[in-house]
Amino acid sequence: MTRSRWPRLFARDAGWTPGNHVRLLQNGAEFFPALIAALDAAQHEIHLETYIFNADASGEAVRDALMRAARRGVAVRVLVDAVGSRELPPGWRDALASAGVELMAYRPPVPGWRVNPKSLRRLHRKLAVVDARIGFVGGMNLIDDYVPAGFDAPRLDFSVEVQGPLIAALHRSARRMWQRVALARLQIAPRAGVEPSWPVDGRTRAAFVVRDNFAHRRDIERAYLAALAFARRDILIANAYFLPGRRFRKLLKRAAARGVRVRLLVQGHTDHPFFQLAARALYRELLAAGVEIFEYHASELHAKVAVVDGHWATVGSSNIDPFSLLLAREANVLVDDRAFAEDLRARLDGACAGAAKLDPADWQRRPWWRRQLSEAAYAVVRAVLGLLGAGRWV
Repeated sequence: MTRSRWPRLFARDAGWTPGNHVRLLQNGAEFFPALIAALDAAQHEIHLETYIFNADASGEAVRDALMRAARRGVAVRVLVDAVGSRELPPGWRDALASAGVELMAYRPPVPGWRVNPKSLRRLHRKLAVVDARIGFVGGMNLIDDYVPAGFDAPRLDFSVEVQGPLIAALHRSARRMWQRVALARLQIAPRAGVEPSWPVDGRTRAAFVVRDNFAHRRDIERAYLAALAFARRDILIANAYFLPGRRFRKLLKRAAARGVRVRLLVQGHTDHPFFQLAARALYRELLAAGVEIFEYHASELHAKVAVVDGHWATVGSSNIDPFSLLLAREANVLVDDRAFAEDLRARLDGACAGAAKLDPADWQRRPWWRRQLSEAAYAVVRAVLGLLGAGRWV
């Protein structure tokens, strides 16, 4: 596949930036040491965003690194989602504040939030920018790989470490997010911080894409759709909550019809059984079209990654479902690099090898009551989306 066949994906106006170092990090064993090392080296400014900040050993290690940075004079700003991090202990909040860490919660719930559609607009992105020179983007929350307990293997998830000119986009996005939340609370936004800097020997083209409720409502979805449309050899998607819209499903089926090998790695175990029930309503049409589906049972699958044709890849926080792609604030990094893509694909190949591959014939013969339960759950999801004005999406 030559890049000339992918004009829309790699156009300059799509935000692609050359000259970066992008390192793939799998699970907490790779992510937390890299993040903490960057926090401990910080000299000026730290921005950190997460959906979940959990009170466990991994969260404690990050908390202590943030406190050490603040005590040596680094401006440390931590933004958590008010729902995802609602169980963050008051003692932890007090300790962070005492050390000088600025902590804010995104969209604290109000009475009736569970039935208010606007309450679904969460800060789901996982982003850290240190001294405007090194950044982290991905799917990993500040939570231990083995929480909740019950699995012998760690949660399967990915992030990337970014150095290079793309850091300017990460830094700008993190500062703007902090400023918006601060202004909503009638607080004074921080003054301009350190200017972005980076090494000059990077070789990787990458792009930073976000989903918000303003100018970037569909950017992540469009990046996926373009990659699927131009795929000529193989598509491998690993996604924790997979409930794609009509256009997404159509492009997957069209890719399979033109001979592209299409593989989906989805959850076998789930913390949202109703959502999984609804998602399984779509498996029949995808399997019938030649899409291969693997359910991951070794542990919890939390990844939000994809590889197309061995050189386009994405790692981020966005699930392929209506809540991520239509409601939440998300952040992904796109990578145009064969070595990076092959590394990610090799890791996903290993996960697929140990997963349960769904047999199309067996899936067609499922008991009628299982099919009806899935269809009913899917109908409920469609009804909810209709109330949100997005019923046509599914």
